[in-house]
Amino acid sequence: MTLTTGATRHDDHPRGGRLERPARRPPTARQVLRDLGPEQLVNGLVGLLFSVSGPVAVILSVGQHGGLSSDLIASWIFGVFVLNGILTVVASWVYRQPLGFFWTIPGTVVVGQALTSLSWPEVVGAYLVSAVVMLALGLTGWVDRLMRLLPMPVVMAMVAGVFLQFGVDLVLAVDEDLAVGGAMVLAFLVATAVPRLGRLVPPILGALVTGVVVVLAGGRMDPASAHGAWLAAPVLTAPDLSWAATVQLVVPLVITVLVVQNGQGMAVLQGAGHRPPMNAVTIACGLWSVPAALVGAVSTCLTGPTNALLTASGDRRRHYTAAIWCGLLAIGFGLLAQGMVRLMLGMPASFVAALGGLAMLRALQGAFGVAFSGRFALGSLVTFLVTLSDVTVLHVGSAFWGLVVGLVVARLVEPDDFRAAGTATG
Repeated sequence: MTLTTGATRHDDHPRGGRLERPARRPPTARQVLRDLGPEQLVNGLVGLLFSVSGPVAVILSVGQHGGLSSDLIASWIFGVFVLNGILTVVASWVYRQPLGFFWTIPGTVVVGQALTSLSWPEVVGAYLVSAVVMLALGLTGWVDRLMRLLPMPVVMAMVAGVFLQFGVDLVLAVDEDLAVGGAMVLAFLVATAVPRLGRLVPPILGALVTGVVVVLAGGRMDPASAHGAWLAAPVLTAPDLSWAATVQLVVPLVITVLVVQNGQGMAVLQGAGHRPPMNAVTIACGLWSVPAALVGAVSTCLTGPTNALLTASGDRRRHYTAAIWCGLLAIGFGLLAQGMVRLMLGMPASFVAALGGLAMLRALQGAFGVAFSGRFALGSLVTFLVTLSDVTVLHVGSAFWGLVVGLVVARLVEPDDFRAAGTATG
């Protein structure tokens, strides 16, 4: 299938790793400013606000539980915002499409599990290996093959297993600190239940603002968090290429980026009438994950939720400017990572736990829905249970073994599901 736009013709799914060419020349600065209207400004701002609320809380939670210093966490946040903000601006400008890049949240949670047995340099080494694998898949055009080899229900069962702890932590945060956790959950539910309000204030943003107000009103914020440097100071980490980290992290990271995150991002953009360049996106994720790794940032991906917000309204031909604006805002936020991390870490633990749990709630619901609503039910269940067990075998964590064992079980007892899935994609 091909798409013809003007004088330029390109394949929707080019073979052999061919890099998709833009349908038109990149716009001039004057064209970008002309296309950047009020709707695009609002969509870009909302997309950035979503990313700096719950998803940042996930990084903070993972970093704290993994024993990372505030400097390393700030460097991580610098990487996922500044570097990915630059990529978002450039890619959206070149392709005249909203291509919002941020980071893999499922991969972040997997990293948090791995930090209990791996050193930080080993994790950074796994980031680099993952980047090389993604780059190779993009250059060879094998992304489609990978997505067909892995049943989505089994993959999402692994995601549900790594996400579940955030849901449990949300319940515990409400139980242990009703004033903060309960108020945040209430704000989230009200904004979700009232669509008109939810369009004005996204539920996760409403929970964030409510939590901040309650904490400040109760005088529960650490005063020391307001003092100190604000500009980011990236920390370069020399990678340690270990076999244990490679086996434990590379497969889950590559799968969560290419199958879960990029697959979702592609679907969102196609649903909005765009033709995202699959090979170019995969190659960009691989290339950009290299400098991101060196500052401690998890792998780059084409984000689903943010791209949905960028394309929520307005003329489809002008959506790219919302992405450019969002990317510029992300760069600004990332440059202030040092101060932002200090402020967040100065909040009560219940605030971070509740915010992270609420951010993962819809994702957890979606993961369960895909994993257990149709084919591969037993393989998905086994994957979920093994991932949830947090077992470590041969110094390799449970997310990897959950996928392996679940796929083996599905192959043995659910062969008809594989044949049906193969027929559906053939």
